[in-house]
Amino acid sequence: MKIAVLTLGCKTNQAESLAFEQSLSNNGHSIVGLSEKPDLCIINTCTVTSKADYQSRQLINRALKSDAKVIVTGCYAELNHDKLKKIDSNIEIIKNTEKDNIINLVKQNSSSNKKDIVTKKRLRHRPFVKVQDGCNYSCSYCAITIARGRSRSIPVENVINEIKSLQSADYKEVVLTGIHLGTYGLDFKPKKTFSDLLRNILIKTKIPRIRISSMEVKEIDEELLELMTDERVCRHLHVPLQSGDDNILRLMNRTYNAYDFISGMERIIKKFPDISIGTDVIAGFPGEDDREFNNTKKLIKSMPFSYLHAFPYSRRPGTMAAAFKGHVPEAVKKERVAVLIDIGTAKKTAYIKKNIGKILDVVVENRTSTGFIGTTGNYIKVFIDNPERINEGMLVRAMIIKSRDMIAMARVENVSKLLNK
Repeated sequence: MKIAVLTLGCKTNQAESLAFEQSLSNNGHSIVGLSEKPDLCIINTCTVTSKADYQSRQLINRALKSDAKVIVTGCYAELNHDKLKKIDSNIEIIKNTEKDNIINLVKQNSSSNKKDIVTKKRLRHRPFVKVQDGCNYSCSYCAITIARGRSRSIPVENVINEIKSLQSADYKEVVLTGIHLGTYGLDFKPKKTFSDLLRNILIKTKIPRIRISSMEVKEIDEELLELMTDERVCRHLHVPLQSGDDNILRLMNRTYNAYDFISGMERIIKKFPDISIGTDVIAGFPGEDDREFNNTKKLIKSMPFSYLHAFPYSRRPGTMAAAFKGHVPEAVKKERVAVLIDIGTAKKTAYIKKNIGKILDVVVENRTSTGFIGTTGNYIKVFIDNPERINEGMLVRAMIIKSRDMIAMARVENVSKLLNK
């Protein structure tokens, strides 16, 4: 059977979709694009913003026009079951908690034979490994906790086995992902922590590079920072800020204030002066006036972020913030996002320039007409000028030569030594 797996949204969604593709391929199905006339489309949707809702609906409509059978899952599907059934009563909707049943559902409705396996180019050279799902927090703007439920952790041995499988397939990096990584293991008896998981991965696997996708600032403790001194753990953290104003953080129902965030950042930078730290910021949250926005802008400028993701506040039905007073006009939100993007661009450029002359590990990802694109351990996108004997998926050492349009130009070092390992 030809199957298209279409994904929107977070790294957790992407990890789930990668697992679908691997399992379906192993069972004899051909993973294809939507333009290749699939027999079945599996759509993993997102509802983090109204734009994500629109993109989910758009993707579902495109899939329906392809005449394929359509299975829809993910957070948009979770919260909009009735709306989807109105679009087409034949859409099969799978709840987030039942995603694992999708593979069994496909098996029951196909006669695929493993002899029919079609080898497909890897979609990612740095695969996501889902270790946790759900969230116990109640941020006032977020519908994902409604759609995903409470925090649930993947058993340590399951994670280890998945990473060993990827290691055997010659992957060089895995990205540990979840909806709220910092709550990993709290649902186990006895309780475990994310640090326990990372320690086990370091001891029981030999995957060359391990990346942590996103962690809350108060959950990055000394134990985790000490584990990150292992050279296999990427010098990169993504630490969501959302706002730099205490009043807005309180309205958002976040678990820290600006001082807590700054203190946490200082602790990280003291341990790893050259680490790459990214963040998320929401502009135009209800009640955010010029003063509150300026506090956010000031805090961001003062922090050594290497990049940032800025989003306009999006009113999510069913959340506390949807009923708040003081909603900010769309035009103002758009202006504030543009200001934050400019700050982020400057910080990203400065971080790349800071790394000029350094030799860094790079996972080679995509071939272009003139070279390769890859990602360093400290999360810099690099362009490697078409050297001989370099292929996608390799882990190489490269010197950062210069910066151009927010990407680093790099030269591979010691290619012959790498190939003789």
